Amino acid sequence: MHRSTPPTDPIRGHNPDHALDALFVNTPLRDYAQRPRVNDFTLPVLGVGYIATYAAHRGFNVGVLDAEALGLSVADTVAAVNRARPRWVGFNLLAPTYEISATIASGLDPDIKVMVGGHQAKAMPTQILTDERMARCAALVIGEAETRVAELLDDHHRRADLPGVMWLDPLLKTPVTGGRPGHGHHLAPPVDGLPFVDRRYLVQDPYSDAGRWEAAMVAARGCPYDCSFCGAAVSANPDVTIRVRSAEGIVAEMEQLRDNLGVTAFRFVDDLFLGARRVIDQMTVCFTKARIGDWAVWDATGRINVLHRLDEATLDLLAANGLREVALGIESGSERVLTYIDKRITRDMVRSVIVRLLSRGINVKGYFILGFPTETREEMAETVALVHELWDLADSAPGRFRSSVFEFRPYPGTPEWRRLLATGRYTPTQLLNYTAVDLTDQGVDVALHRRDEFNFSTGIQFGEPTVEEVRAALVELSRSEYMRRAA
Repeated sequence: MHRSTPPTDPIRGHNPDHALDALFVNTPLRDYAQRPRVNDFTLPVLGVGYIATYAAHRGFNVGVLDAEALGLSVADTVAAVNRARPRWVGFNLLAPTYEISATIASGLDPDIKVMVGGHQAKAMPTQILTDERMARCAALVIGEAETRVAELLDDHHRRADLPGVMWLDPLLKTPVTGGRPGHGHHLAPPVDGLPFVDRRYLVQDPYSDAGRWEAAMVAARGCPYDCSFCGAAVSANPDVTIRVRSAEGIVAEMEQLRDNLGVTAFRFVDDLFLGARRVIDQMTVCFTKARIGDWAVWDATGRINVLHRLDEATLDLLAANGLREVALGIESGSERVLTYIDKRITRDMVRSVIVRLLSRGINVKGYFILGFPTETREEMAETVALVHELWDLADSAPGRFRSSVFEFRPYPGTPEWRRLLATGRYTPTQLLNYTAVDLTDQGVDVALHRRDEFNFSTGIQFGEPTVEEVRAALVELSRSEYMRRAA
């Protein structure tokens, strides 16, 4: 078993003795020269890891610079990229980090070509390509990028052949989209044909937690639901074909991580692992056959409406196969708000599912959002009350319930984004004005450290509660959660 110590070079996975074909950058959520990063853990960038792994599989020398996980400043990130001198640098663009990504891109040496992808690239391609700071963007890739990135790195291939790849015409200064007959397969790479993620590209994965080495995994791509606030909403991703990896392939990757890196805990971070009955049935059969529960524990995201329909025997099988925690998007305690955001669940379903999971010793992490558009003070109070109720339910159960609460913020391309713009009260510039909010009292409040990276806000009051009221409720719930864990 080999686990290397963190290298002095912040770039992961590349061969430093050869020229770098591409460097993929995970942009810091804010400029850490202004305030140091206090969160001590961030999930690995699996999407970037897949792209780097596939490119390496095709023979290219690539690396990953996870500036967020390393807490790098903007200046240090620019310096690290320029020092590495890659032919290409790639950015995964997200709405809260776009401004920082553009600032980094504008500071790169002129001979470095830029490629971009991610939710923000898909939602606002024209705005990005015409941004002067992105003047050296030679390829904007919409959707899953593994095979198209590898083609772009091969100088013998033309970007004009690749569907969903855009750039700015140098003469007309208007966006151009590539695509030739016979290249459509690039839009939905076969998930079972991709190599397993090479963990050399990831920071803090595997990582040690509670005496086990833990790794993150993806079992499926795409989501069939249309939650109004979510970047993964099906209406925001018409290009995505929903695909699930074979259960046998998932088990093979788990066993490889166990054998090579000593991993015995897994976190499935995709939307469908416990979000579709067909997937659950396939996984339980294969996990039982492989006796996963004898040596591993695992966490997964789930859908309350799907879990609500499971029979007791299936829940027993999940527990027996090592299910340790389910992350559930509960979002609100208000029936009206749940309908407004298209969650397709009720409070009674929430209570029932959580009680059934906790009674089997399966932990639950509930996600909540405060300050939804049209939300009243009474409805926000219902959400706060539901969190407290679920804590109380867990007090008498073998499983543990924990909450993670966020301030609402709109993301481009989502149903909620379109709904907000349709009111005529907001402009895209206003909705994109994300600001990092310090809820930790200048780093003093340890109760809020682990959520430090999530505190972003547009500063807009979208419902009846003011921004200050939303933040006060968020802070109080976060501190109460911290105190419960510390007790």
